[in-house]
Amino acid sequence: MSFEREWWELRAAAVERTAVRINSTPADGGRGGGGGKDLVVSRDDLGAIGSDAYDLLGRLAKEGDIARPATFDAATALTNGNFVSGSAVLKVHDFWGTHLKTLLDACAQISNHLDYSKAQHDKNEARIEGELTRISLLTDYMS
Repeated sequence: MSFEREWWELRAAAVERTAVRINSTPADGGRGGGGGKDLVVSRDDLGAIGSDAYDLLGRLAKEGDIARPATFDAATALTNGNFVSGSAVLKVHDFWGTHLKTLLDACAQISNHLDYSKAQHDKNEARIEGELTRISLLTDYMS
């Protein structure tokens, strides 16, 4: 089977599995896709992931840059000694610095986003609880 044919069949199968069905419910009464929840995440899980991301951020910020000054010095010494490898070592230095910054940014975003999500969930929970209490009080009053 050619790659194109196999790719076409895989795409067609994926489209069939993910097609939106309007004005209908699954025969088993579930929420689509075989019923039941596919992904459940608790606040404790989010907190643990956010904490791990924050810890990794701290460790990377502290330990991820230890070799940078020595690498730069080595690149300078090699270049000054007319070694061609000096420019290659400098590229490694720059490459590592760029990717370290990207990784630090990603860890910070994960940590901050999960902290925000957890706080937002708590606010929504309190708001909904307040609204339900108000509705309950009104219902009791009307009875």
